[in-house]
Amino acid sequence: MNFATVEERLGYAFKDKLLLQRALTLPSANREYNNQTLEFFGDAILEFLVSERLYCGDKSEGELTELRKLYVSDSALAPVSEALGLPGFFIKSKGDTVLKKSVPSAYEAVLAAIYLDGGMDAARSFVDRTLGMTPPADQKNYKGELQELVQSGGEPLPVYVREDIGTPQKPMFRSSVTICGQVFTGEAQSVKQADMLAAEAALKFLKK
Repeated sequence: MNFATVEERLGYAFKDKLLLQRALTLPSANREYNNQTLEFFGDAILEFLVSERLYCGDKSEGELTELRKLYVSDSALAPVSEALGLPGFFIKSKGDTVLKKSVPSAYEAVLAAIYLDGGMDAARSFVDRTLGMTPPADQKNYKGELQELVQSGGEPLPVYVREDIGTPQKPMFRSSVTICGQVFTGEAQSVKQADMLAAEAALKFLKK
């Protein structure tokens, strides 16, 4: 592995090069010395750093949880890993066709390696440089899209009926919207996200 090339892409020079090597080693190459435990650790570090950046006083716990899910999901991390070129540096067996999960997981493993090598400040700097805090492309404004669609057809605006189905320890809401006589529901830890999921289900039905 050309460590200098990888480090240039990451924007971080490792003191312990073996940490970087391990972060990019898939289980197919080495059953014992691979990036799985680094991925586990990196997932926790990433959740903390994203939570730190999202924290503010005007959002509920449920809303913050839903936002964090967007930024740490595989669909959000995969394009970041691709942009950094991580799949091209994977150490794997010849017969290993890279699993889809390995691509976003590599970002978490590299983050953990940076943390272990340089501490939290280095890890935070890496996330700040590489992870955009805008929602992934697949997180659309389904409520707005549904409203435009029904209005264009002369139908009344969608009305969302919400239920609190959670507990004080674990907030959960169910939102329902009726379109063309059909009821569509969504469940999430915030009212906003539950509405969005219900609208998404309605849109999928209408577009068929």
